[in-house]
Amino acid sequence: MDWDFHSLADAQNQRRGLPSFLPGAPDPDQSLPASSSNPGNQAWQLSLPLPSSFLPTLDLIIIHQQVELLGMILGTETSNKYEIKNSLGQRIYFAVEESICFNRAFCSTLRSCTLRITDNSGREVITVSRPLRCNSCWCPCYLQELEIQAPPGTIVAYVAQKWDPFLPKFTIQNANKEDILKIVGPCATCGCFGDVDFEVKTINEKLTIGKISKYWSGFVNDVFTNADNFGIHVPTDLDVTVKAAMIGACFLFDFMFFEHSLAGL
Repeated sequence: MDWDFHSLADAQNQRRGLPSFLPGAPDPDQSLPASSSNPGNQAWQLSLPLPSSFLPTLDLIIIHQQVELLGMILGTETSNKYEIKNSLGQRIYFAVEESICFNRAFCSTLRSCTLRITDNSGREVITVSRPLRCNSCWCPCYLQELEIQAPPGTIVAYVAQKWDPFLPKFTIQNANKEDILKIVGPCATCGCFGDVDFEVKTINEKLTIGKISKYWSGFVNDVFTNADNFGIHVPTDLDVTVKAAMIGACFLFDFMFFEHSLAGL
C-alpha cells in the first residue's frame, strides 16, 4: 500500500491535459486531448490512479489532532501530531511536527516548522515545509506559504496565502508555482458552535469542487484542549498531488486559525 510518486510522475509525463477533477468525468484514456506545445497553458497535470496507494481512492480525508496532555498540564506549546484517516476511521498516515522550542514559545502560531507524514509502516511519504512568515493584511508581501514534497525531496505543490481585506484566501499551486485552485474561507473563523468550512474553488471561483472543514467537537473539548478535527471533502478522481496539498493546507489552517483553543470554538 505504498504511494509510488515516481510512478505517478512517469504517468504524468506520458499523459497531460485538462484534469479529471469532477466526479463522472470522462475516461482519460478516451477523452484527453493531445499534449500542447506550450506547457505554460496547462496548469493541471492529470495523475492516474495507482491501485497500491491510498489517496487516489479517497473522497473524504479525516485529520485528527492528538491531545497533548503535557502541554495542557504545563500550559506550553508542544509539537503537533495528527492522525490522517479514511472515511471508515482507519488510520492511513501519521503526521508529526518538527520545530524547535524557541519557535513554538516566541513565534507561536507563526512558527516555522516541518511536518513529516508517514504511512503505517513508518515510511515518510509527504513532507510539508512551512517557513516563518507574516499573517496580517498589513504585510501583503510576506504572507503564509507551504511547500509540499511527495516523495520527500520532490516538490509537487505549494499553498500560498493571498491578500484580501475581508476573507481568508489561498491558492494551491503546482510545482512551477502556477495557480490551479483557490481556497476561500469564511469572514469569521471562530466557528461558534458549528463547523468552519473553507471552500475549494476553481480559479475563477465559479465552481466549488471540495472543501476543508474544521469540525466543531463541543464546547468542553474546544475550550480545554487544542485537539482539532478536520475533514477534507474532495472528488475521488482529484489529482493526488492536489489532495496532498489540501492536507498541507489543513495543517496551515490549524496553525493560523485554530491553534489556540478559544479561537477554535
